[in-house]
Amino acid sequence: MSKKKSHTALKVILCLLGLAVVAIAGTYYYFLKTALSKEKETQYLYVDRDDNIDSVYTKVAAIAKPHAMKGFKALADFRDYGDNIIRGRYGVDTKMSANDLYNMLKRGEQTPLNVPIPSVRTMDKLAAAVGKKLELDSLDLLRALTDSNVCARYGFNCNTFPAMFIPDSYNMYWTVSVDEFLDRMKKEFDKYWNEERMQKAKALDMSPVEVSTLASIVTEETAATQEKPTVAGLYINRLRKGMLLQSDPTVKFAMHDFSIRRILNRMLTTDDPYNTYKYKGLPPGPIRIPLKEDLEAVLNYEHHDYIYMCAKEDFSGTHNYARNEAEHQANARRYHQALNARGIR
Repeated sequence: MSKKKSHTALKVILCLLGLAVVAIAGTYYYFLKTALSKEKETQYLYVDRDDNIDSVYTKVAAIAKPHAMKGFKALADFRDYGDNIIRGRYGVDTKMSANDLYNMLKRGEQTPLNVPIPSVRTMDKLAAAVGKKLELDSLDLLRALTDSNVCARYGFNCNTFPAMFIPDSYNMYWTVSVDEFLDRMKKEFDKYWNEERMQKAKALDMSPVEVSTLASIVTEETAATQEKPTVAGLYINRLRKGMLLQSDPTVKFAMHDFSIRRILNRMLTTDDPYNTYKYKGLPPGPIRIPLKEDLEAVLNYEHHDYIYMCAKEDFSGTHNYARNEAEHQANARRYHQALNARGIR
């Protein structure tokens, strides 16, 4: 073969090799580096403890473009992803490639989510609300929330445990365990009860749990933000005078019936330590997880000399206040007349 022909053959071979490299690079880029998601906004992939490689593929296929799915599957098969599946909630944004998704899943780089702690009356409601957001079993959480040993581990008992939960939204991983969740809530409780708030509670001669207990009554008594410090001040006045708190919501809690619309005289004799018509002082624990604003309402209560309150007859959700029995009875008559007029029994 002549030198010229050899040179030409070499150029052809190099050209073909170049084309092959370009083709391979293009194929690699197309299947593994282009955007995987067929959706127009971030999707969330939930990989749970029961998933295997096939179920993960099914979940990815639901959001992936066909060519990107082929790339992801080839990469996962080649690198034996099925032998090391890590549970989690993973955010798949619109720019993420098959290679990006594989690396995220392989490393277990979860996307945290906001878990709201609601102001609810009972621990079963709390467990249900949290269970809807996290992988943990709500029944397992409820068992922990009502276990005296678990409560004691965090410095509470079963009556006072609701005080540990400060309503807010908390960033955490979907796979958090019951113990990790409770540890986090205790950490947030300690953070909330900083030195300034502890000093305010001390000035009231109350512990954080007692502040929470009173705040829970405020939460139940009114939804009107502007009068919450007034309500808090009223109950503080009654406590300091050694009077029964006589809070209607505590009667509902004592009777385990939150559907009651009108508290009747016969209900006031319910023999339960939560019934503040029968037992002096604060009840044994919060009658619900109080709102943050109601904790603040207690810590920054309004100074006044009111000792009675009665719902306004206009059903606005606010109250008339009184300094003595005569004023209170006049307010109560107007309210009861309004109840009778509406046929509320």
